[in-house]
Amino acid sequence: MAKQTMKHNIQPKEGFRHSMQALWAVVTNSYAEGFLQGKIYQGPLKQACVPGMNCYSCPGARGACPIGSLQAVIGNYDYMFSYYVVGFLIFVGALLGRLVCGWLCPFGLIQDLLHKVPFFKKIDTFKGDRLLRKLKYVILAVFVILLPLFLVDIVGEGSPYFCKLICPVGTLEGGIPLALLNSTLRGALGWLYAWKNLLLALTILASLAIYRPFCKYICPLGAIYSFFNGISLYQYRVDENACIKCGKCRRVCRMQVDPVKNPHDPECIRCGQCKKACPTQAIHAGFCPKIKAESKAETPAMPEATSPASLTCEAPLATASAQDS
Repeated sequence: MAKQTMKHNIQPKEGFRHSMQALWAVVTNSYAEGFLQGKIYQGPLKQACVPGMNCYSCPGARGACPIGSLQAVIGNYDYMFSYYVVGFLIFVGALLGRLVCGWLCPFGLIQDLLHKVPFFKKIDTFKGDRLLRKLKYVILAVFVILLPLFLVDIVGEGSPYFCKLICPVGTLEGGIPLALLNSTLRGALGWLYAWKNLLLALTILASLAIYRPFCKYICPLGAIYSFFNGISLYQYRVDENACIKCGKCRRVCRMQVDPVKNPHDPECIRCGQCKKACPTQAIHAGFCPKIKAESKAETPAMPEATSPASLTCEAPLATASAQDS
C-alpha cells in the first residue's frame, strides 16, 4: 500500500537550487531562432554534450544529449566521437556524480516543479518501489547499449532506441515544439508520436504524486552517474561526532536516502535538503578528500615521548623552565 507523508510541509526552501537549474536550462537552450522557425541548431556547439538530459532535437538546444549521442555511435568503434562521449560521461560522473541530476538537468527541474503542484495524494514510497528503481539499469543496458551496439546500419550507426521508443524528455523538449512549429513535420506524425505523448502524459501525472519518477525508475543517464556517487570528487560527508541520530535528514529526503547510513547512496541526487535540515550541521558537501570525513579524535594519541609536540621548540623550553624552577 502506498504511504502518504507530510514531508513536503517541512522541506527546506529550494529557491537557490531551482534558480541554478533554470539558469542552466536557459543557457543550454538559448538558440532562440530555433523556437521562432521550428528548426534545430546545427552549429559547432552541437558536437559537444551537455551533462544532463536535454534533447538534441529541442529547437533551442545548443548541445547534444549524451544518451542520444552514445546510442548513435556506440556500434562503430571507428568513430572517435564514441570515445569522446564515453570519456565525457566518465569525466562528469567522476567529477560530480549525481549532482548533475539535482542541479544541471532541465527535466529534473520540470519534475521538481510538477511535484510542487497540489495533488490529492503525495506518494512517498510503495511496495516494490526499490525493485522498480532497478528498471533504469535494465533500460540503460538494453535500449542504450545492447540494441544500438548490435543493431546497426550499413555505416555502423546504431538507432537511438531509447530516444525513439521511451524518452519523454525528447517528446516534451523536441517532439511537441517541432510539431507545433513545423507544418511539414506534422504531416509525418504517426503512432509512434502518439505513443511517446502517452508516456509523457503518464510521466507528468506520476510527477504530481511521486517525486521525480523519471529519475527514480527510467533515466539511463542517472543510472550511469549513480555508479560514480561513491567515488566522485564531489562528495557528501557525515560527521559522526556531530550527528545526533535525529533522523531529520532521512525524513526530508524525497529520494528515500538515509545519509547517515550511506552518504554515497546511488539514489542520492545531491540536492542538499538533508544538509539544510541537519540541526547540528553534521552533513558536509563539496570537493573534499575522503579522509576529511573521518574524525581526528579516532586517531590514537601518540605517546608523549614520540608525539609531534616533543619535536618542537616548545618541549625543550618547557623542560628547561621546570629545571630552573
